[in-house]
Amino acid sequence: MREANFLIENNARHLWHPMAHAGEMRAHPPKIITSAAGVEITDLDGKTVLDAVGGLWNVNLGYSCEPVKKAIRDQLEALPYYSSFRGTTNPPMIELSWELAEFFKADGLTRAFYTSGGSDSVETALRLARQYHKLNGQPERTKFYALKKGYHGTHFGGASVNGNANFRRAYEPLLPGVFHLPAPWDYRNPFGVADGAEIARRIVALFEDEIAFQGADTIAAFIMEPVLGAGGVIVPHETFMPLMRAACDRHGILLIADEVITAYGRTGAWSGSRLWGVQPDLMCTAKAITNGYYPFGAVMIHDKLTQAFESSTSPLASIGHGYTYSGHPVGAAAALAALAETKRLDLAANAEARGAELLAGLNDLHARHELVGNARGKGLMACIELVSDREKKSAPARETVQKVQDAAYDAGVMVRTSGPNVIISPPLIVTAGDVQRILAALDAGLSAAAA
Repeated sequence: MREANFLIENNARHLWHPMAHAGEMRAHPPKIITSAAGVEITDLDGKTVLDAVGGLWNVNLGYSCEPVKKAIRDQLEALPYYSSFRGTTNPPMIELSWELAEFFKADGLTRAFYTSGGSDSVETALRLARQYHKLNGQPERTKFYALKKGYHGTHFGGASVNGNANFRRAYEPLLPGVFHLPAPWDYRNPFGVADGAEIARRIVALFEDEIAFQGADTIAAFIMEPVLGAGGVIVPHETFMPLMRAACDRHGILLIADEVITAYGRTGAWSGSRLWGVQPDLMCTAKAITNGYYPFGAVMIHDKLTQAFESSTSPLASIGHGYTYSGHPVGAAAALAALAETKRLDLAANAEARGAELLAGLNDLHARHELVGNARGKGLMACIELVSDREKKSAPARETVQKVQDAAYDAGVMVRTSGPNVIISPPLIVTAGDVQRILAALDAGLSAAAA
């Protein structure tokens, strides 16, 4: 690697960063992270902090997971790449498909379609949903429903079902035939109520009204995150996803669970769908599938779709979709090792226990800092929403949010901000002591912003 002066001089000069303003990055270059170990990252200045972002929701096993690193090294030596298009496959890809079918058996998911990441997985699920209905003789089922505040990646299909204007406005017009329902959010919602069960009932009633208006025979699927992540860690009432599953079943609509964040233990359950007692028709996964060490993803497919595709002799049953890196042998090897470690360490149980401690601490910060309007979370995905006025729930100045993040970093913890939200999603191997470090740094950040 080049010397530090070269890196500083050329930081953000010759590239555009994702999810950032290119001019702003040039004016205020991002932190340069040079190394990581355990649950900590180190920047170019040598400062080491606890990574409460978990990479980007994905480094569940931390940065020192030797089994995954070894699997990558060994597979690079044996077979660094070969295509998985018709006629060829590879051993890790086959073995992983068996392991995933076992892991997701409780979710009714028995087949895997491999992708390069979360956005690819969402795109795949949307396509397969439309194709399924064509196979069933219902070609007019092309429309999609999603939730406001939901996040589903950045491809045109994913951006279309996204429920946040930040990811839509600059790229419109998007996919036609996409409609959004209110988020199941007890802090902010158009109903003016705070009871989660009532909010769930009202959204389902709106969905039923929309189905009657659009015609059930025109709707392909409803897509949702079991816990809405990038939209601000919005935790639905426990009845919401089951009620939406029942509504979809009544009208022949597929349910797509976007579990790019929630699969593999982050909510305290092995999948977000299982957390709420629901079996989806399609499940999008990525991120933690390789612990973030290799770009990889998998769409898991329910028996219902499996039977329709595999028993059909129609040309429409042929999957005309895939990626150059679908089933990449190195990614599959990494996923096999990550899945084994995830189960061995029972990360879901640790996420549930540490998440309860984290949420209790965030509620304490809410009680002590007027800047915190709301604290929420499930497992090790949590958020504090900052406000300038609690009664009006008005957003704080951007500079205030930045002060919280900067002061927390100075206090030894990296957190992520998105609008007024401070999002916490550390590796699932964090200890009770690590949770206290996160809370102490947030306390310091909030105090600095209020000073």
